[in-house]
Amino acid sequence: MTSLEVIALRGLPFVEPGDDLVELIASALKQNDVAPLAGDVLVVAQKIVSKAEGRTVDLATVEPSAKAVTLAAEVDKDPRLIELILSESVRVVRARRGVLIVEHRLGFIMANAGVDQSNVGPADGSSRVLLLPEDPDRSAEALRRGLTTLTGTEKKRL
Repeated sequence: MTSLEVIALRGLPFVEPGDDLVELIASALKQNDVAPLAGDVLVVAQKIVSKAEGRTVDLATVEPSAKAVTLAAEVDKDPRLIELILSESVRVVRARRGVLIVEHRLGFIMANAGVDQSNVGPADGSSRVLLLPEDPDRSAEALRRGLTTLTGTEKKRL
């Protein structure tokens, strides 16, 4: 291989909980006149997987623990957000003003356990946040299987 081509798919709608990502992506591939070939790599943002899987939480529904309140004061973050971060984590690696690095339950060392507050929903003033997918490997395999079937692309064998 001597080249790399990156194609951004246009026309994907705003993903909502329960949406079928396989159908949405297959439709976008067709709309963009992109026919995947065996061995192609499809990159999907974690955010749309989390949205489709319903991994959103409204901070208004979160009751922070005493530990979350204490840590929130230390890092200058919302105690409800800290409670969610702690619930997604196995340990705090580093906590400083404005920075919370944790070991996520999936083993990743990351900021805020991947809890994302940006572009989660319509600008309706809600305080929704997005969590990482429950099982990213299972999610990726389901997408691969579904798209392989819908597009007729054979999985490349090693």
